[in-house]
Formats: sequence, C-alpha cells, structure tokens
Amino acid sequence: MTANGDRGAARPLIGVTGSLERAVQGQWDVRYGLVPETYLLAVAEGGGMPVVLPPQAFGAADVDRVLDAIDGLVVSGGADVEPARYGEAADPRTDAPQRDRDDWELALLLGAVARRMPVLAICRGVQVLNVALGGSLVQHLPDVSDEHHGGVPGGFSPTDVRIVGGTLVRDVLGPVGDRLTVPCHHHQAIDRLADGLEVAARSAGGVIEAVELPSCPFVVGVQWHPEQDEADRRLFAALARAAS
Repeated sequence: MTANGDRGAARPLIGVTGSLERAVQGQWDVRYGLVPETYLLAVAEGGGMPVVLPPQAFGAADVDRVLDAIDGLVVSGGADVEPARYGEAADPRTDAPQRDRDDWELALLLGAVARRMPVLAICRGVQVLNVALGGSLVQHLPDVSDEHHGGVPGGFSPTDVRIVGGTLVRDVLGPVGDRLTVPCHHHQAIDRLADGLEVAARSAGGVIEAVELPSCPFVVGVQWHPEQDEADRRLFAALARAAS
C-alpha cells in the first residue's frame, strides 16, 4: 500500500533465510532471529517484498506451508555448513556447526528446487545449494588458492570474476567484458560440483564464484555478496521478475 492508501501491483513475497544469534538490545541479552538489513533492502529495491525465515523446528508439512506462502527464496550468507553434511570431518578452521540452520535451509532449498521456485543463494547459500544437491566444499581456501577472498573482519574483498558465456548469470549481468568486480568474504568454496549444477563464473584463479541449475527457470548461486552493492540490484531484480 502506498502512502496515500492506494494499492499498486502486489510485489512477490521473497523469503530470506536468517540465523539465530545471541545479541544485546538495551537491557536484553537473548537470542534473536537475525538477517542483515542489506538483504532486505536489496530484495525490496529489486522489486520484491522480503519475509525473514529464521531457523526453527519443523516437519515436512511446515516446509510445504512456508513454500506455499512465498514466491521466491534467498538463502543468505553466514556460518560454515557442517562438513558431515558432505561426508567429511571438520577442519579445525571450520566454524562450529549451526545444525538447526543447516537443517532448515537444506529442507527449504530442496523443496524450492522440487517446485522449480526461483532461488538466489548467496555466499554460504551457494555452498548450501551445492551440498543439498550432493556436492562438497573446500573447507579452507588458503590451503588451495593464493587468492584473497576473505575480506577484513566485518568487510569485503573486491574480487574479479569471469562470467561464463551462455549462462543465465551472463544474461542477467551482461557482458561487461565478461568480467565483474564483486565484494567477497568467504574462506570456503565449492569443491566437487553437484550433479545438475553448472559453473557460471570463476575467479581468475579458478575458484567457482557462481553456479546455476539449468533444469529450473531461475536457481542461481553466487559466492560473492550482491546485497552489498547498492548500485547493482540486477540479480535481485531478476529474482523478483522470475517470482512474479
């Protein structure tokens, strides 16, 4: 509804996954369902209406009910996926597991893919997507790459990526010499690519930076953080169009 009370065209409802984190607000020191505001702004500026989906206890019927209610899904960044999910022991530098979040996001993603629902998976999200479909992860990139993707604490590293021609990501982001500088903050990345996924972008050193699922109209995962680029909402706009 606009300020004067007139109704315009309804925007698509976009679910945005979040985390449960302990935080201090005034006199309260409790756990909150959290998602960075940048995701919500990016969804809204792209033409969608964001709905936060924090981890919670659920059954199969609950997942169906949530997916019935939304038109598209954003799987946000955050802590590392538990390595047991892809059959590996945890590296000492891998984050402590957030099993409730892993369970929730894996279920939402598999349900969304089964419905061919539009999905944009970001940073941790692209890793969850790959694991959900049977792939694995590099647990600590500095062990296998000289490139710096980690950013500073609380910040992001500009990373040059090469967009693969003939992909949906290329269609959305345009040629730009088939190269793009994007904000990154990750120490893990896709290792074994899941069956069905295709690489849509790599860093200069060969790290997978974007994937897509050609069997669905719009399932895209990017290792970078497009929500941080206030001047470029093309991926979020494409998600909203696909969800409309």
